Amino acid sequence: MATLTNPPSNFCFLLLLLLAHFNLGKSQLQLNYYSKSCPKAEDIIKQQVTQLYHKHGNTAVSWVRNLFHDCIVQSCDASLLLETARDGTLVSEQTSERSFGMRNFKYVNTIKAAVEEECPLTVSCADIIALSARDGISLLGGPSIEMKTGRRDSKQSYAKEVEDLIPNHNDSISVVLSRFRAIGIDVEATVALLGAHSVGRVHCVNLVHRLYPTVDTTLDPAHAEYLKRRCPTPNPDPKAVLYSRNDLKTPMIIDNNYYKNILQHKGLLLVDEELATDSRTAPYVQKMAEDNEYFHQQFSRAIQLLSETNPLSGDQGEIRKDCRYLNID
Repeated sequence: MATLTNPPSNFCFLLLLLLAHFNLGKSQLQLNYYSKSCPKAEDIIKQQVTQLYHKHGNTAVSWVRNLFHDCIVQSCDASLLLETARDGTLVSEQTSERSFGMRNFKYVNTIKAAVEEECPLTVSCADIIALSARDGISLLGGPSIEMKTGRRDSKQSYAKEVEDLIPNHNDSISVVLSRFRAIGIDVEATVALLGAHSVGRVHCVNLVHRLYPTVDTTLDPAHAEYLKRRCPTPNPDPKAVLYSRNDLKTPMIIDNNYYKNILQHKGLLLVDEELATDSRTAPYVQKMAEDNEYFHQQFSRAIQLLSETNPLSGDQGEIRKDCRYLNID
């Protein structure tokens, strides 16, 4: 029996070390992290996000998606923004099929350039992702969110891990809940995060399987006919801009119409339908559909949880000068 005591003890010790490492990064994030090193940083980012929104309204939606894609893959560390290196030593996460339809990365560089002009090599690209999402959510009619800062930028891409960590458009609610649970996000917060679909759109290539050769019986018949008009062929060109919005009434406002729609079986993806009918999530869907304030409260909490996923801090990583490339030592 004595020989069995050491392995569990060692396992517990390693587990405690991992938990300590995970929580250390979170504990080093703080509100107004740049108050001394770059006092105008958050105002500059907000100004740039607002200007871009008034020129290109969809940029605000991109900032929300950037936060999700960056944070769910290992860490909120701006690994998403790295471009593929010419010598092949680094492959961008943006090349993954999971990044299909993502855009406006070039405008992150616009924001970063404005911040660099004020405070060179001070504000991380990871914090720019987080703060631009915060400000984008506000511009889209969502809640005001207190966003901690102090993240640092990754020195590597996780392109090989993206497929395993970011849910696919065909994944079930069980898979989605599992992926979020793995990064510390509970069921209620997951339901709230999916409310970001309120301002999203789904390309036809990702929804035609519910329309052809026969219509998914869980879809509202009238809505299915509308979707067929938006996506008239079972084999749409992935390069063509063919899509349907999740919310036809308030497509550029983060509100609870998404939940009202999926309760009427008008969700575009399988996960939308299952979210409204699965016993683990349905009560939250119903409550969010009835109470927009409650949805906003939970959405704010969920975004905070997501944005604090395993951040690099202290002397980990680096502060990139250009979000697209690693610094040259």
